[in-house]
Amino acid sequence: VFPESSLKVTGIDLLKSKNTKQHHTDGYNIKNLVVRRGQPFQVQVSLNRELRAADKLSLRFGIGENPMKNKGSLLSLKPEREDFHGWKISLVKKSSKECLLSVTSSPNAPVGKYNLHVKTGTNVYKPENAVIYLLFNPWCEGDAVYMASEAERNEYVLNDTGYIYVGSAYSIYDRPWNFGQFEELILDACMYLLDESKLSLTDRRDPAKVSRAMSALVNANDDNGVLLGNWSGNYINGTSPMDWIGSIRILQEYYKTKKPVCYGQCWVFAGVLNTVMRCLGVPSRCVTTFDSAHDTEGNLTVDIYLNDKGEKLNSLSFDSVWNFHVWNDVWMKRTDVPNGFSGWQAIDSTPQEQSQGRFQCGPCPVKAVREGDVYLPYDCKFVYAEVNADRVYWVVKKVNGKDKYFKVGTETQAVGKRISTKAVGQNRREDITREYKYPEGSKEERMSMERAYSFIRPLGLMPRSGYASAARTLSNNTQPLVLREPATKTGLHLEITNTEALHPGNPLEMAITVKISAPGNWTVDITGSCQLQYYTGKVQANLGTIKETINLEGTSEMQIPLKIAPDAYMKTLSSMEDEVLILVTAIAEVKETNDKLTKETSMRFEYPPITVQMPETAKLYNDFTCAFIFKNKLNVTLENCKLLVEGLSIFKMTTFELGDIMPGKIMKSEIICTPTRLGEKKIVAKLISDQIKGISTEKGIFITE
Repeated sequence: VFPESSLKVTGIDLLKSKNTKQHHTDGYNIKNLVVRRGQPFQVQVSLNRELRAADKLSLRFGIGENPMKNKGSLLSLKPEREDFHGWKISLVKKSSKECLLSVTSSPNAPVGKYNLHVKTGTNVYKPENAVIYLLFNPWCEGDAVYMASEAERNEYVLNDTGYIYVGSAYSIYDRPWNFGQFEELILDACMYLLDESKLSLTDRRDPAKVSRAMSALVNANDDNGVLLGNWSGNYINGTSPMDWIGSIRILQEYYKTKKPVCYGQCWVFAGVLNTVMRCLGVPSRCVTTFDSAHDTEGNLTVDIYLNDKGEKLNSLSFDSVWNFHVWNDVWMKRTDVPNGFSGWQAIDSTPQEQSQGRFQCGPCPVKAVREGDVYLPYDCKFVYAEVNADRVYWVVKKVNGKDKYFKVGTETQAVGKRISTKAVGQNRREDITREYKYPEGSKEERMSMERAYSFIRPLGLMPRSGYASAARTLSNNTQPLVLREPATKTGLHLEITNTEALHPGNPLEMAITVKISAPGNWTVDITGSCQLQYYTGKVQANLGTIKETINLEGTSEMQIPLKIAPDAYMKTLSSMEDEVLILVTAIAEVKETNDKLTKETSMRFEYPPITVQMPETAKLYNDFTCAFIFKNKLNVTLENCKLLVEGLSIFKMTTFELGDIMPGKIMKSEIICTPTRLGEKKIVAKLISDQIKGISTEKGIFITE
C-alpha cells in the first residue's frame, strides 16, 4: 500500500481555448495562456491516482527572478485554504485521476509573467508552457481599469486598428494605423518593457505607475526605449517617421534587437504607446490636439517672431506651437489623487520635456486640465499649457542697427483646438475638446483658468526672460488676467482661406479676407506671407509675400489674393523627407486707430486617392486577391514611389517599389491574401514619393467560417 500513496502529477491542461475566450484574450498570437486579473480561469490536473482528503496539493505561481512567499512574489494556493494575497483557488470537480481547479487572481495582482508549478507532498511538477501571462482587466469591477461599457471596451482594449488624426485645425486628415496588440511577439515585447521599467512588484499593480513607466520606455531617451525621435528631416540611417503604417514592425524589431528603432515623431510614439497599453489591458486611445503649444518656460505664453515681411522666424523662439500633437489617454481609477479625478488620464511618450529627470509624461487627469487643478500628479501644468497657452506675435525690426520688438497681436483662443480621437465603434472622428476644456468664454472656463493661473503664474504675467524682454518695460505692475480677445476699436477681423484645391504641382491660390465692423473710413495696411513648415511649427521655406494698403468704409470686407507659382515651391517639396504644411500669416494695421491684428492658418496639400479592390467577405484560410489602384491626377511626376500595405491576420507588411508615376498614369499592385482570424479585418495602404509623403487609405473585409 505504501509506495503507491505518494501523489504525483502526470500532466496539466491549462484549457487555453476555453479560458482565453472567457478572458477576451483569444486574439493573442502566443502559445502560452494569457488571462486577466480578478477573473477565474480553470486548470485541469491529471494525477497518478485519485485525490484523497489527506493529500497535500498546491498550485504555485511565481513572478520575477527569485520568487519568495514573504515578498508576495510566490503564491502557494491550496484548494482547502481559500485566500492568499487576494488570490483564490477551489476544486470544481474531481473524477478518478483528474481534478479540475478554478483559480482567481487578485483584481490588483501585479501584471506580468507567472511561472506555474504544482506541488504534491514533496513532489514538484513543472508543466511545459508553464508561463502564464496576467494582464489588467477592464471587465472586472474590482480592477482599477474597469470600464463599464462593452462598446468602449471593444474599441479601447480589443480594437487592433484605428486612426490617428493629423494635418491642421483648418484641414484634419485621418491617418489609418495598425496597433496590432495581438500580433506575434507584441505581448512579449510589452513584458520585456515591464521588466526594463524596473517597477517594483507593488508598482506593477497600479495602472498609473505602469502607464507612466511605459510613457518613458516608448521613447529611447535615457532608458534605451523603443523609438528614437528625429525631427531633422534626415532619416538616412533608419525609417522615415512618415513610412510607418503601424506599431507592429517597430515593436517586433525592438524586441528582437533590444535596441531603439529609428525613427519616430509624435504620431508614431502615440501609436506605439497605444499598442502597448491596449496589449497590457489598459483602455487607451490616441488623442490629437491641433495647434498644441510647447511652452518651455511654463508661463502659458508662446512668443512667435515675424520679420517685417510677415514671415515667421525660427531662430528666436524656444517655444513653439505644433500644428498638431498626438498623445494618449488611458482609462483608470486613480487612488493617488483626491476623488473626482478618475477616468481618462493623458500620457505622452514623445520626448519634449523631462519630468522627474526622465522623458516621461503623465498620467495627468483630463478632468484636472479642465478644472485647472494643475498641481495634481503628473505633469498637469505641461498638459494644461499644451491646450491653453496664449500666442503672442512680435515683429522684429532693425532700429539704428539694433533689433527692436513690436507686439502685433495676442491670440487667447488659438491653442488647443479640435481635440480629436476615433469614435467608439465607428470610423469617424470624435471631438473631445469639451473633456479637456470648458467652452471658450463660459463662466466655468474663467474659473478654471484663474485656478490654473494661481498655480502656474502666482506672480501674474511677468515678461519671459530672453528675447522679448527688450521690447517690454519691466515694472512691478503685473498685468491683470485678460481672458478675451482684445476688442479692437474698429472690430478688425482676419480670415485666411484657400480659393482653389491645394494640389502639388498647381499654383497655391489663397486669400486673406479683412473685415471691419465700425462705421467710418479706414485705411488698413496688410502684410501677408506664405511659407512651408513642418508640423512642429519649424519653417522650411519662404514662398512669397504681399504688402497692400486698402480702404474700407463702414461695415465691410475685402478679399486680398495670395498666389504662389508651382516653381516657387515644388523643388523644396521634392527635396524634403517630411510632410509639410502651407503656412499663411497675415498682419493688419489700421492707420487711424493703430489697431493691430495677426492671424495664421496652416493648410495641408490635397492628394488623389488610392482605391482598394477586394471582396467584402472571405472565408477563413481561403485565399483572395486584393488590388491597390492609384491614378496620378496631379500635373507633376511622382518620383521614387513606394506603396506600403499591411492587413492584420491577412498578410504581413509588404512594400511595392513603383518607380516614377507620370501625370495621368494608373498604377495597379496586387497581393494574394490568406485570412487567419475571424471577424472584421482591415487592410491599410500608404503611398510615398519624393513629392508626396502621405496618401493613405484603408478598407475593411469580414472573415467568416
